[in-house]
Amino acid sequence: MFHKILIANRGEIACRIERTCRRLGVATVAVYSDADARSQHVLGADEGVWIGGSAPADSYLRGDRIIEAALATGAQAIHPGFGFLSENADFADAAERAGLKFIGPRSASMRKMGSKAGAKELMAAASVPVVPGYTGADQADDVLYSEALRVGFPLMIKAAHGGGGKGMRIVRSAEEFLASLASCQREAKGAFGRDRVLLERYVERPRHIEFQIFGDGAGDVVHLNERECSAQRRYQKIYEESPSMFLTPAMRAEMGAAAVLAGKAIDYENAGTVEFIVGQGGDFYFMEINTRLQVEHPVTELCTGLDLVEMQLRVASGEKLAHLLPERPIQSCGHAIEVRLYAEDPDQDFLPGSGKLEVLRLPQPGNGVRLDGGVVEGDVVTVHYDPMIAKLIVHDVDRPKALAKLRAALSETLVVGPKSNVGFLERLIRHASIIDASIDTSFLDKHLAEVRGVPVPPSAAAIAAAAARVLHTQERAAPVRAATGSDPHSPWAKADGWRVGHAGKRLLRLDVGGHALTIAAHGAGGDYQLRWEGQECTLRGVRSEGATLSMLLDRRAVTLRVVDAAGAVFVHDGDHRWRFELRNPFATASQRVSSEDRIKAPMPGRMVAVRVSVGDVVTAGQEVAVMEAMKMELSLKSPRDGVVAELRAAVGEFVEADAVLIRLE
Repeated sequence: MFHKILIANRGEIACRIERTCRRLGVATVAVYSDADARSQHVLGADEGVWIGGSAPADSYLRGDRIIEAALATGAQAIHPGFGFLSENADFADAAERAGLKFIGPRSASMRKMGSKAGAKELMAAASVPVVPGYTGADQADDVLYSEALRVGFPLMIKAAHGGGGKGMRIVRSAEEFLASLASCQREAKGAFGRDRVLLERYVERPRHIEFQIFGDGAGDVVHLNERECSAQRRYQKIYEESPSMFLTPAMRAEMGAAAVLAGKAIDYENAGTVEFIVGQGGDFYFMEINTRLQVEHPVTELCTGLDLVEMQLRVASGEKLAHLLPERPIQSCGHAIEVRLYAEDPDQDFLPGSGKLEVLRLPQPGNGVRLDGGVVEGDVVTVHYDPMIAKLIVHDVDRPKALAKLRAALSETLVVGPKSNVGFLERLIRHASIIDASIDTSFLDKHLAEVRGVPVPPSAAAIAAAAARVLHTQERAAPVRAATGSDPHSPWAKADGWRVGHAGKRLLRLDVGGHALTIAAHGAGGDYQLRWEGQECTLRGVRSEGATLSMLLDRRAVTLRVVDAAGAVFVHDGDHRWRFELRNPFATASQRVSSEDRIKAPMPGRMVAVRVSVGDVVTAGQEVAVMEAMKMELSLKSPRDGVVAELRAAVGEFVEADAVLIRLE
């Protein structure tokens, strides 16, 4: 076993590797960029080495600097995690030449999988089922058209080099083919530098089922059962689980054997994933081998009881699978599900977010709940890297119990700062296609509106709970403030609204979903009478312990999850969540709309264009500027009709999140 390894990655995967190394007594070296100097993976390592600027090209993609850091710190091996250089055969070779062990597959195995066309031909030769298609080197339009007619429609055109959903087109008729081909080639050339494509029969309503494989230096390859990853958006996985409810024992055995064949065909060593596309009739075809650890590996760990990172270290140090896994086949126990919590806005086409995590509340790990994360409350989700906040994984004896546990865990999750996809995930796991395990890879792209949902107005119970939490908080704070004053025992210091000559009344203003609620409250000490917009209710025995608030609402017992943070109250009733912004009930109208005078940067980025000048008349919704952030162009629009009073950012300038760019009169 190694005594020290360098982790050539960041975020949650680096923290994940550090946990296993700490348990095994293996020292770790973290590398970091300018943006990551105080990140959790750096704080959790035994040593940290700066490798460059914030952009990946200046740091995490600099293989030379990473190898220098490993040699300088006395590391024996490099673990690449996933992403960045994890599937870079040249980097693996360079590490080996420097006398460092690359914890992953051999570079030759990576190169065999580097081309989708070459990989498909190799798998076909090894008797692994592949989708009918064309992978030839002759890329003339007439040849590709002829092959398309032979393969049949619908078919998919795919970039031979690359991934991430780029350079892919579904073609349903011969008439569409040539235009789609040209479009796909342009996109592939721009994204990957090469415009070679391959053609494949398109499988309608396919499922994505992958098998975790492991190989050692002696040529032994095993599979550790499957994960289903059919819940995808634009070919990006959102929800993963094991086992797949679609597979029968016979199908599982057949696909597992094919996965092992695929691994042996490329002399595979260490952890990898063989991905299959599966038709509704149970026919399955090889897609690719991911020559690294996968983001969704925790579901396999929870179902098998194995630590895949420990296995990676042991196999890389020369141990044999026959010693690590003496019993075959590997048994799977219970059901595990993983979802990925991202800083992104589902209502704005999943626009990636960034900024400080002002509040980050996650469920307590344990009892079948696991968290893999790389940030904590107060950290910044930076514009330079993937905006993942954490992976939430649950495990239970069966799928219904695992789904129930996941619903409970998500209800305990709260992110304040950048927008997050937590509400989207809650709706997703309640959707019928997830409940009955019928989802296919195209479902979300076709039915996204069903999952994205529409805002649900807060219930009377939610409004009452938010008001009760505010009233309780005011009552607890009043004695503390009074104790610092000249008369700590004055009755006027109490927060019960009492005044001479009339019953006590307090006014609260809570803004929810763009709607302002003014609530009149009488009472104190957990007993209240509330009135708002023609509604009235009586609360008795309000009790607030941690995030749980219980009460009698008009003689009906109600318990909700209520958290107050960052000037707001967050209420969750088990199915829906609401954010109530606490406002001054006596603020003037001009004070309330002052924020509409400013156009701010939604995240850090660079100004690409400014469409207006000082003095220009603009209308609500008019594009006034464009900025680039996270490799995307963002259109900034005027919040109202008005006149431009001031420009505070110029083209080419880098701006921080929430910086005021344009001010209206």
